[in-house]
Amino acid sequence: MPAFARNAMATRFEIVLPGNDAARLRAAAEEAFDEIERLEAQLSRFRPTSEIANVNARAAHEPVRVSPETFHLLEHAAELSAETGGAFDITIAPLMRAWGFVGDTGHLPDPTELAAARACVGMNLVELDAAQHTVRFARPGVSLDLGALGKGYAVGRATELLRDLGITSALIHGGTSTACAIGRPPDAESWRIAVEYPRGSPAVPAPLLAQIELRDEALSMSAGWGKSFQANGRSYGHVLDPRTGEPARNALLAVVVTDCATETDALSTALLTVGPQSLAAISLLRAGLRALVVAAGEAGSFQVVSQGLTILPFASQS
Repeated sequence: MPAFARNAMATRFEIVLPGNDAARLRAAAEEAFDEIERLEAQLSRFRPTSEIANVNARAAHEPVRVSPETFHLLEHAAELSAETGGAFDITIAPLMRAWGFVGDTGHLPDPTELAAARACVGMNLVELDAAQHTVRFARPGVSLDLGALGKGYAVGRATELLRDLGITSALIHGGTSTACAIGRPPDAESWRIAVEYPRGSPAVPAPLLAQIELRDEALSMSAGWGKSFQANGRSYGHVLDPRTGEPARNALLAVVVTDCATETDALSTALLTVGPQSLAAISLLRAGLRALVVAAGEAGSFQVVSQGLTILPFASQS
């Protein structure tokens, strides 16, 4: 099947578009990628001209007006933060800096810096004025990071654009962590996404954890091993718990499936943070939500809990 790719948001986006009209399919894919790049320019805190960078630079001093699109996304983020009890929070940026995960693989934070960062985290510090579409921070030092939301939002918007262009069968994913399915492939009833067990090393193939069927749904996977460092005999991952200021340690891997890629991106991050004991609560947030979470068990084993997803038996690779 024809597949198209482009790098954006510090990852590789790919779109599979079944069909025989190569020119039409390529044009549709290019429009979808252009939309993703537009959103990156609008939402990345690392782009000095983006709306989020502007908010981060000025909102501690004055209300900052943003576009209706950005404002509604920030409202959505605030709702998700409230629903997850703060396990998902876009004010995580000060903690990311303190732990050295901005442009680096991380390091143990200075205790004073960490305490200052924790004081600047929490959606209660972000004032959203729906009448004026403005954002204001309650104190200096607050900073927004849409890294656990923006990719899912971009994939979802690109999917909507493809639908508007008349595409009835497609699979789009960003960095293999968030995927959206339109319809089904020509030769199957649904798109199939393979998820592996957590691995000790990216160079070592891992057994399959699940094969997830998608049809007009989105899937996101969050894991702690993407960026990490070792210190004092422990591994510290880049997914931080906004409630404690520490790297999340309750789970190794979380997957969420529902009909909105923005929400699968955010909720998989929240589920990775809260771990298996909160899977039932996360699953109740959306009707029809399917999810799984993997935590470390005893003696190198895994604890796997799922809701609506079939888990394959673990088998060591020979």
